[in-house]
Amino acid sequence: MRMSELLKRSGMPLATVKYYLREGLLAPGEKVGATMADYGEEHVRRLALIRALTEVVGLPIAGVRTIVGLIDEPEADRFSTLGRAIEVLPPAVEADPDGDYPRARAALEEIGQLYDPGYAAVAQLERGLAAAESVGLPMGRERLHGYARHIMAIAEIDLAQLPGADTPRAVEYSVLGTAVYEPILAAMRRLAHQDLASRMLGGVAADRDR
Repeated sequence: MRMSELLKRSGMPLATVKYYLREGLLAPGEKVGATMADYGEEHVRRLALIRALTEVVGLPIAGVRTIVGLIDEPEADRFSTLGRAIEVLPPAVEADPDGDYPRARAALEEIGQLYDPGYAAVAQLERGLAAAESVGLPMGRERLHGYARHIMAIAEIDLAQLPGADTPRAVEYSVLGTAVYEPILAAMRRLAHQDLASRMLGGVAADRDR
């Protein structure tokens, strides 16, 4: 397809596509003339990925470059490649491999979950647990085990659909799946609160059922 068709398919302006080409986020098209190039479905797919990362996820170009780089040149260790890609997603927290995260460590050991101390999510968990404590809502043992049980079930569903041996597709799936579904999970949790509360306390949702 020509550039005009690529712009139509992607819904992006010419200046934006040219910027991605200059930055190396989008591979050049196949030359078919002195001033013309041909583009394929892979270009449409890459632009859709970049749009999702920048507009839906809110990732800066530096983060997009990291993820695109891992897709184009994945590391030999697939586990590490996926981990590095997920770490780029917000909320950005730089983990210290030698750092001490006492709340996160205690919580993960309590639920018997394997983890890498240098993984950014450990620092994110530490920050979240500290914030909960600061407002008088520390994570109790019952809540911790309840959350962990159901979150592990969600993770099992996610990984069951991970693309097979195709590491670049797996990176795309993991990054977009994590970023796009987290707001959905948050919304479904709030809606579940509303449903249960309406049944327990009475309210608009309960009235609508009548």
